[in-house]
Amino acid sequence: MEKSTVYFTDFRCPVGTGQLDKLKRLCVAAGIENIDMDGKFVAIKMHFGELGNLAFLRPNYARAVAELCKERGGLPFLTDCNTLYPGSRKNALEHLDCANLNGFNPISAGCQIIIGDGLRGTDDVEVPVVNGEYCQTARIGRAVMDADVLISLTHFKGHELTGFGGAIKNIGMGCGSRAGKMDQHKSGKPAVDESLCRGCKRCAKECGSQAISFPNKKAVIDPDKCKGCGRCIGACGYDAVYNPNDSANEELDRKMAEYAQAVCHGRPCFHIALVQDVSPNCDCHGENDAPILPNIGMFASFDPVALDQACADACLKAQPLPNSQLGDNLAAPGWTCHHDHFKDSNPNIEWKATLDQGEKIGLGTRQYELKTI
Repeated sequence: MEKSTVYFTDFRCPVGTGQLDKLKRLCVAAGIENIDMDGKFVAIKMHFGELGNLAFLRPNYARAVAELCKERGGLPFLTDCNTLYPGSRKNALEHLDCANLNGFNPISAGCQIIIGDGLRGTDDVEVPVVNGEYCQTARIGRAVMDADVLISLTHFKGHELTGFGGAIKNIGMGCGSRAGKMDQHKSGKPAVDESLCRGCKRCAKECGSQAISFPNKKAVIDPDKCKGCGRCIGACGYDAVYNPNDSANEELDRKMAEYAQAVCHGRPCFHIALVQDVSPNCDCHGENDAPILPNIGMFASFDPVALDQACADACLKAQPLPNSQLGDNLAAPGWTCHHDHFKDSNPNIEWKATLDQGEKIGLGTRQYELKTI
């Protein structure tokens, strides 16, 4: 497969210019105007952020992309699917309230907002996965699949399970209905190291299936009730909750790439990623820790695999920020450095499998040419 082209611009803005103008120029240079949008529905897939989180992308960026679509006759709408875990986005009504409170509405975003898998997260379509090895079909939110064109607008950041959250995660996990998310997560179910458990019950507060109890003031996870979403792992501040299946994270990564293939295959897709406010964990958290890396810039490409690889490479070259999860880990006595900012931030992750599987099944290529705008 030939190299894909990834376009890049940094966040520097001389007086008289702005980041939104730079974003539009980046998208035009990357070829967004070559997509036939005239009279067609355009799904702009993004993350509206959990309530309490402040690292998610501002709605201003969504409006800039929506304006580009409208200029080409498109009918854009912002979309995301409901979550598997409890929080402020577990059904369409609360999800829309959350989006509105975080600044996303038809006025600020310049287009309507539609929750992709309906009121309860059950309005989905079973879509074939071309070349799928782990998933033969994928359960995708119906509104996402009803769109003629897909644009992913991604906040590129760290992630406690997949290493980083990029375009593939935004599309693959993000467009999965509740059943689709369960399908991706079910290969690994967490366990508890009782010697480390403090009985704080924070893990139980994050569990959406009432699978965690405390019979002896220590957390116990019922595997029959557990959905395998992994929220309890991220919630535990004492490393007591872990995934005993060594391949679970890798399988999750590979399934996520296959879900992204199902979403993208057979229609025009365009991908944008902003590497800023690089928090160590997902925007699904109701909080965000300090950035682990400095703001780097904006990337765009027709190839989500190449885009994620380019963003990851840029992050790996960046200088870790002190007073961050990554900085603290690297400064800790006896820390074994992985020479990988994502793994040094969250040591139990495996991120390369996502890109490997995406390339393997034809979603894109990890080989790219970077063009700076």
